[in-house]
Amino acid sequence: MHKLKVGVAGLGRAFTLMLPTFLLDPRVQLVAAADPRAAARDQFVSDFNGRSYVSVEELVTDSEVEIVYISTPHQMHAKHTKLAAMHGKHVLVEKPMALDIDDCRAMIDVCAKANVKLIVGHSHSFDMPFLKAKELITSGELGQVKMIHAMYYTDFLYRPRRPEELNTEEGGGVIFSQAAHQVDIVRLLAGSPVESVRAELGAWDKSRPTEGAYSGLMRFKNGAFASLTYSGFAHFDSDEYCGWIGEMGQRKNPESYGVARKKLKEIVNAEDEAKIKNEGTYGGPNYVAPQIDCVDGLGSWYQHFGSFIISCEFGDVRPLPDGVVVYGDNGKKLLPLPRPEIPRQEVIDEVYNVVRLNRPAIHDGSWAMATLETCLAMLTSGNERREVFFN
Repeated sequence: MHKLKVGVAGLGRAFTLMLPTFLLDPRVQLVAAADPRAAARDQFVSDFNGRSYVSVEELVTDSEVEIVYISTPHQMHAKHTKLAAMHGKHVLVEKPMALDIDDCRAMIDVCAKANVKLIVGHSHSFDMPFLKAKELITSGELGQVKMIHAMYYTDFLYRPRRPEELNTEEGGGVIFSQAAHQVDIVRLLAGSPVESVRAELGAWDKSRPTEGAYSGLMRFKNGAFASLTYSGFAHFDSDEYCGWIGEMGQRKNPESYGVARKKLKEIVNAEDEAKIKNEGTYGGPNYVAPQIDCVDGLGSWYQHFGSFIISCEFGDVRPLPDGVVVYGDNGKKLLPLPRPEIPRQEVIDEVYNVVRLNRPAIHDGSWAMATLETCLAMLTSGNERREVFFN
């Protein structure tokens, strides 16, 4: 097997969420990483016997690296993608692809000119339950998709944040970080370009001055429509609807209600909050490695993004962490999925197929740009109180 030689740009939270995948998937080898934090670089060298760099500019000159996984802050994605492509490296960049459409176009163009592959993820539209639901829809067994309902309530806004993560202009808030998941999923399931968007935005906590909630209606050119609702205000936890399986596939304790808000009350200022976040991520003194070797650890079930119901002509479809439920004209059935051996293996499936087997990507630059365009339209719609139409 010709392993994918990966260099990591940014050893923060996004990297820690992909780390179990990198550790367990035999098709991947982490060979180098860049991060401004010395402690993170030291832990990477210790864990992987790889090379470490202070800057992405240095990382992309590493001759062994063939793919750069870009998990730096949102506002740096465009710059770092261009650097990687200009040095002949394929790119796997975290969502959101960028913060504006011009940057997306530039990223697509530079990768095309360099003849390197561009894949955008992880978004939850990679998750196996959604891929299986899409497969069922594509089969035509239930007719055409007519309506999609998506809903998720989490504690997103009250987890420790850096200042820019609470500033919409710098890519903060739930639209760039969370709507990118929901929009990606409903676009995949609807199978049609977006025609229009109407959204409302919720920014209700002056101490966290960015969008913490939204509700929107998307119309698709094939006649389908989707309602999207998200709240990160740390009250109701809708993982209750997924059997208390959390977003990362781990089993949750419902008695832990309110932990995020309680911890945040102990923080004095923004500097302390950013410090707490840094200390809890890879290389930090309070970093806890993911539990990936126990039955109820990370990856016990498939990852998810809340409650989804896809209404087709002849039945409804509900993806769950352990399978897909079909509510048809003549009865209800569960299409079970085996427990995943590797969390987010679907991401590596796509990267390997694209880079090694030269197959087309689902989550390429054009796909991700269309998702960002929809997210930006949600911001415009909510701020200007109007429906936004696409060409």
